[in-house]
Amino acid sequence: MAENGAEPAAAQQAPQVNQRIVAQFIRDMSFENIMAQRGVGGDVQPEIAVQVNLDARKRGENQYEVVIKLKITSKNKEGGDNLFLLEIEYAGIFEITGLPDEQMHPYLLIECPRMLFPFLRRIVSDVTRDGGFPPLNLENIDFISLYRNEIARRQAEQAAAKTDA
Repeated sequence: MAENGAEPAAAQQAPQVNQRIVAQFIRDMSFENIMAQRGVGGDVQPEIAVQVNLDARKRGENQYEVVIKLKITSKNKEGGDNLFLLEIEYAGIFEITGLPDEQMHPYLLIECPRMLFPFLRRIVSDVTRDGGFPPLNLENIDFISLYRNEIARRQAEQAAAKTDA
């Protein structure tokens, strides 16, 4: 203890953030092997497009559900024929304490998806391989940029709504 009964500066820090993944699971998944259904053959050069959406909601006291939604389409570069479509919603249940309310939204949409992503990447790789394609190893997703872009989009919508009113 310091003089005058004051606590040392280190003991006066902000509360410690504690977080744990309670569960993670596939909420919904669909894999359509269009190439096999149509009997497309020959030399195929896939072109991959990935769309990412995030969702988060409070489930109870200190518990939150975070969902990464991916829509992955693959087309043949030559001719543009669809090869496959993979849609997956991968969820995690997080227990989070010690985080100020104003920091919760970015934490849920940046840090939590970052923790789930390696597991989702593995599932996508396995599903595409099991579907008869080379395993699709997704590049890392910049969840910070996704979050910033979504905030900017919402602000632009609000500004447009105000000017229209």
